[in-house]
Amino acid sequence: MLDLLAVLAAVALVSAAVVIGSAIEREHGTLRVHWPPFYAELDPHVGPGTPFALLIAATVVVYGRTVAARLPWRWLPPAAWGASMAWIWSLALVDGWHRGVENQLTSAYEYLQEIDRFDDVGAALRTFTDHILLHSADNWVPHVAGHPPGAVLTFVGLDRLGLGGGPWASAFVITVGASAAAALLVALRALTDEEHARRAAPFLVLAPTAVWVGVSADGYFTAVAAWALALLALAATRTVRVPWAAALGSGLLFGLLCYLSYGLTLCALLGLTVLALAHTLRPLPYVLAGVAVVAAAFTLAGFNWWEAYHLLTERYYQGAAGIRPYSYWVWGNLACAVTVAGPAALAGVRRALVRGAATGRETIGRLRARRAGRPENPDPTDDRQRPDVRQRLDGRSRLVALVLAAALTVVVADLSGMSKAETERIWLPFLTWLLPAAALLPRAGARWWLAAQAAVALLVNHVLLTGW
Repeated sequence: MLDLLAVLAAVALVSAAVVIGSAIEREHGTLRVHWPPFYAELDPHVGPGTPFALLIAATVVVYGRTVAARLPWRWLPPAAWGASMAWIWSLALVDGWHRGVENQLTSAYEYLQEIDRFDDVGAALRTFTDHILLHSADNWVPHVAGHPPGAVLTFVGLDRLGLGGGPWASAFVITVGASAAAALLVALRALTDEEHARRAAPFLVLAPTAVWVGVSADGYFTAVAAWALALLALAATRTVRVPWAAALGSGLLFGLLCYLSYGLTLCALLGLTVLALAHTLRPLPYVLAGVAVVAAAFTLAGFNWWEAYHLLTERYYQGAAGIRPYSYWVWGNLACAVTVAGPAALAGVRRALVRGAATGRETIGRLRARRAGRPENPDPTDDRQRPDVRQRLDGRSRLVALVLAAALTVVVADLSGMSKAETERIWLPFLTWLLPAAALLPRAGARWWLAAQAAVALLVNHVLLTGW
């Protein structure tokens, strides 16, 4: 019942954001979105992807839990990757090939508009900061100006390989973005246990996040973040043969992440959580070395990250963010977040908060007892009172900690004021880590929760024409 109440509260939040936001936009025009709080237009429609989306949703709802429980582990991450890719493609094609795939990354705001300006990559990097501000000569289009050059260089690289244009860019984003499901499974098994990873698997596949992974470049960023954390988890728990190599790979991906989006430096909070759960700092030198390699490469090529970030902050307030009211978006963003994560993740987060609060109270009680000189374990026969960290941090507790860290990351991003609108795509790398919270729900109602996740994605994609 409490889980359903949490979902109803989320529905009320989204409804209020739509009603109040629409009124603000009609009267003042300051939100700069057509169907607040989402960057979308109201446009009920079906498309060629509709029957496939319905079929995939039904298949995962009916068979997803059984397959996740019985499939040999070595096949589960690849299977999740493939199923996630099919789900994302089907949702993207609800809008049709041209509107949903081919033209999604070719608009006047997108990276592909600036490909020709990188014929000389070195010169483009050395002068990159000269074109960030809105009043500067030949200023970059919004997405290029709003991100470090690692993002646009990805699409430049695809173009150099002969994979230029919108269709290849979208296929790349969907293919790589879908791999986040596999990365999360790898991380969950290393940090929690195989049981919770298997229970989370169907929810990682049939997630509302798929609507925005297909197709926005943030889907690609999400996968980079997910694999950076997965490799860190493998290194920290020493569940690979060469932990230092996994840690170095994690560092390289974390470094790349910093040069894909300034805001994704917040993934460091999740990285620290991984190390805390593993009770080790051993991977840290290798991770920092990997980050340093990427930073050095971009710096030596002439790009100054700190200068660009400060200029981006100025550019941010030169554009729509300068008039978008913080008083609306500080809670309107959360309405987007609960929609993207879906009702199952939201109910799981509620359970994580309850368990986290209980653990916090127990910890405070032990600290007070220690200060008062009382024994911490008055009943030695009661295992629940034992102070052994390994006893207290079972797989479920570790999952709770990971989910709460992701929720905290979202809160920090929200309060920063650097995310006014469009958070349905911008926060994908954080919101994806809320999805495993569904593994905290009772097994008995898992299929209903899976169906609810699918229903949200289908409803959004068929009622709204999203900008991504």
